[in-house]
Amino acid sequence: MHAASLTVRFAFAAALLAAGTAAAQEKAKPYEPTIGQPGKDVVWVPTPDALVETMLDMAKVTPQDFVIDLGSGDGRNVIAAAKRGVRALGVEYNDKMVELARQNAARAGVSELARFEQGDMYAADISKASVLALFLLSENLDKLAPKFLDLKPGSRIVLNYFLVSGWGPDRTERIEQCDTWCTAHLYIVPAKVQGVWQLGDATLTLRQDFQRLRGTLAVGGKSHDLTSARMDGERILFTANGAHYEGHVEGTAMTGVFGAKREPFSARWLRAN
Repeated sequence: MHAASLTVRFAFAAALLAAGTAAAQEKAKPYEPTIGQPGKDVVWVPTPDALVETMLDMAKVTPQDFVIDLGSGDGRNVIAAAKRGVRALGVEYNDKMVELARQNAARAGVSELARFEQGDMYAADISKASVLALFLLSENLDKLAPKFLDLKPGSRIVLNYFLVSGWGPDRTERIEQCDTWCTAHLYIVPAKVQGVWQLGDATLTLRQDFQRLRGTLAVGGKSHDLTSARMDGERILFTANGAHYEGHVEGTAMTGVFGAKREPFSARWLRAN
């Protein structure tokens, strides 16, 4: 064989070996997301670790809770919850992010509590969640709002910076010594009470905008506007005709106390309005 042919063959073999080595190195290189990288519905920007902890503190998570994060990215919200002994699930569309989150959970020693699924956040089943810990745009949150309203009353939703349009948070907290994404908001999912209720000899009419209530209490032929009316999970509070009412709502039944003597009252839901 001519020396020139041998040289060509050796060069070709070397090129193949180099290409294979480069491909193997690329395959072995761990996935590293970059801040601002595009996703299916939102770009990826991680929540600062300090704010993650603040969000979980605001939600008062306990081992009895089930935390879900939609668009869970590298898994930090889910992993932080799992470190507190809480079962948690992250739903993420990017399969590389899902694998990264699983690796991060394994390194943190919380794989048994922290699970991650590849999927569309809008299609995810969140009905079993008692806490949602999210960093999404308002347009994403608005689309998810009907699902939020169907959560069990008393469930908590904690958000990084962005709000659901038209919903006032129950609490807002900002962490110090922070440059960006430093504000967390808490919502407590209210019981659904809009409609007309029979309250003894009175008629209670309620209109509801998340936890805020408006309405009237009609008694003795007179209608009295409600003031300071709101829901706190299953708890209802309002003032009407000079008396303050505090009650508990369960489905179509309401029970509680009212007035300075804290006399008992009960009400039943009659119809929508």
